[in-house]
Amino acid sequence: MATWVKNLQDHIVNTLEEIEANAPPFNPTQPETSQPLYSKILPSASSPTPPTFHRDAWLRPEGGEGSSCVLTNGRVFEKAGVNVSIVHGNLPVRGQQAMRADHSSLPVSDSPVPFFATGLSIVIHPWNPHVPTVHLNYRYFEVEDPVTREPVAWWFGGGSDLTPSYLIEEDVKHFHQTLKNACDEHNPAYWPKFKKWCDEYFYVTHRKESRGVGGIFFDDLTTTSEINGGTKPNQDELFKFVQSSSSAFLPSYIPIVKKNMARSWTEQERRWQLLRRGRYVEFNLVHDRGTKFGLATPGARIESILMR
Repeated sequence: MATWVKNLQDHIVNTLEEIEANAPPFNPTQPETSQPLYSKILPSASSPTPPTFHRDAWLRPEGGEGSSCVLTNGRVFEKAGVNVSIVHGNLPVRGQQAMRADHSSLPVSDSPVPFFATGLSIVIHPWNPHVPTVHLNYRYFEVEDPVTREPVAWWFGGGSDLTPSYLIEEDVKHFHQTLKNACDEHNPAYWPKFKKWCDEYFYVTHRKESRGVGGIFFDDLTTTSEINGGTKPNQDELFKFVQSSSSAFLPSYIPIVKKNMARSWTEQERRWQLLRRGRYVEFNLVHDRGTKFGLATPGARIESILMR
């Protein structure tokens, strides 16, 4: 599982770097665009040499490793991050109790228990207001018996969602249809359930507005999950679903990027994009469960958690 996550990270990073390599140098004076808003752009965006991801491999003292790949001030992408974590250690009682609220399959012990977790997280913010921001996160978590080291509870979670600044209906349909196809390969109940879950999860309650146009989101997906409809898919079958849905990321998003990345925009459109981006960050800091859980975890890598 960890090998597959690393390979997917490499594939996505290579694809994004290829887009950067084939794009012309960033030109802040392109038609309809005003110069003042871009006067502080770093030179890398307009350099004749295509920008690449900065790759930072890290070790977790408590157990595990990860890799953060970040591209800043590209020709197409203002910032893009593709992170992988593969960690293990002991989950304290307080952590078990906090997770139990969202994961009914997790037993709570009166002492720390061994755990293993791995995941892939992606956030991409393009320059062009007509190219949407996109987010992806897929993860696997298991708790082990302290004596036998066999899993006593495990689940998959994650999803992908799109946040346009300007709605282009055919792009949204393409994004959703690609994810639906990936879901339908495994269970026809997944798409309607996980689409609805995504819409509800990414709703900014204090503003009474949605963060974006959704996608799919799920959590606590395991053999005994109610959505399985009485069947009991094993871990390998559910992993194949996660592989399909996460592998749908590039075909769901890259065609939208290529279609719109050369469109001109105005300063007003860029300012609207920045306002929407502020709302995006606001959601992560106020509502996002993953951000709050990560920041509360001992030994957490803050740079990766706040890569939003």
